Amino acid sequence: MRDGYQGTGPGAITPDGCAVELYSRLPVGNEPEVIAAAVPAAAHILELGSGVGRVTHALLERGFTVTAVDESAEMLERVRGARTICSSIEDLALGETFDVVLLASFLVHNGDIEVRRRMLRACAQHVAKGGCVLIQREGQDYHTNVPRERVDPSGFTVRIVSAEPVGDGVHSVRAEYDFPDAAWTQTFRSRPLSRDQFEEALAEAGLRVERYLTEDRVWVRAVSATE
Repeated sequence: MRDGYQGTGPGAITPDGCAVELYSRLPVGNEPEVIAAAVPAAAHILELGSGVGRVTHALLERGFTVTAVDESAEMLERVRGARTICSSIEDLALGETFDVVLLASFLVHNGDIEVRRRMLRACAQHVAKGGCVLIQREGQDYHTNVPRERVDPSGFTVRIVSAEPVGDGVHSVRAEYDFPDAAWTQTFRSRPLSRDQFEEALAEAGLRVERYLTEDRVWVRAVSATE
């Protein structure tokens, strides 16, 4: 288990506190629509942190080719129809490039600055010339609008219970997921980033924001700083 990360509930728990059974139940959100609108049709996408393939499978249905990367073999066992690679993102070195590199799930907010740097360098190293990196950021009030909860139409409740400072600009975030027949929790470390801090982190990795894809600036299309 990574330091500061924890998960509870039925089934396998990954090093960052994610429960495999939980993520197998969660529905996909608007990620596939945002991605599809921002990249060329039939692009080859390197999906970093794919988990069980919630987004992967939706992208495959839209005609994309996907290489799915996750550090959890248990997560990757649930992925169908995509090439899978078991590796941490920060250690990835495939020696090949892709039309699109996808870093979703707020992974850019990793509490460890060096891990974040290596993740973004992995993005830059694996994107083809003329390609793009799509990144999902936390919303502006992610750490301040707590506690909060949402009841999904499919019948489960998700809560962000707390986001407590633990030093060096990092917060410990606790999430709860309640289903009629099971419950899970996840505690993880997150570093809030202002727009300027986020763009500085990209620049350090040789990337720049080409445009923000959504009005709330949660989704970003980045390209090589030299293009």
